[in-house]
Amino acid sequence: IDIVFMETVGMRPVIVHGGGAAISRAMDAAGIVPRFIQGRRFTDEATLKIVEEVLAYQTNETIAKKIEEYGGRAMNLNFRSTNVLFGEKMLLPSREGPPVDLGFVGQVTRVDRTTIENLCYAGQVPVIPSMCIDEQGQKYNVNADTAATAVAQALGAEKLVFMSDVNGVRRDKNDPDSLIYSLTASEAKRLIETGAIESGMIPKVEACLDTIERGVRKVHIIDGRLRHSLLLEIYTTQGVGTEIIKD
Repeated sequence: IDIVFMETVGMRPVIVHGGGAAISRAMDAAGIVPRFIQGRRFTDEATLKIVEEVLAYQTNETIAKKIEEYGGRAMNLNFRSTNVLFGEKMLLPSREGPPVDLGFVGQVTRVDRTTIENLCYAGQVPVIPSMCIDEQGQKYNVNADTAATAVAQALGAEKLVFMSDVNGVRRDKNDPDSLIYSLTASEAKRLIETGAIESGMIPKVEACLDTIERGVRKVHIIDGRLRHSLLLEIYTTQGVGTEIIKD
């Protein structure tokens, strides 16, 4: 509903999505035990097939269909329709020893900006799954945060909003009331250095900082479980999540 409202008032939203919970359920049904290394899903060939089916097709097409049901216009951009994310295999840097191989996990090196922008100008919401393909036609699973970052940077977006299952960056990670509503880039770096921002929030905030350095003006981290959190973050003075801005 929030996306359709944004589209109606003349904004040009672009959705980049993952599908972690649905992928885990499908893997469980197939009897495959998920493996995570440094917070990222190890992706073997069997897992990749599930990721493609659940993420790139089922979830992707469901999101586009929901937008249409609420009166908006959307276009799903997957391997069956039009793919817009291209990339290469990613190795995770290791502090000790050689880089870590995560299997069929990739990183985005090129975004088909023209296709996305043409859809936006035509009043459609592009819906993009976090997968990419390389020059040889090999498909890869991509972390949704880093895929969204690549798209925002390629488009020179005004805002990048991460929808999470926490309410934003907190001074105390266990206390929802310690939410920090606004942070400058240097303040965010300091919180990482002092350990106030830790574990799973670190890559998200680092992606925010990288995005700001590349020209996106504001990045937000909000709780997607809160009804209308997207509109509340954009249209209220204080917002409901954390806004990270340039110094």
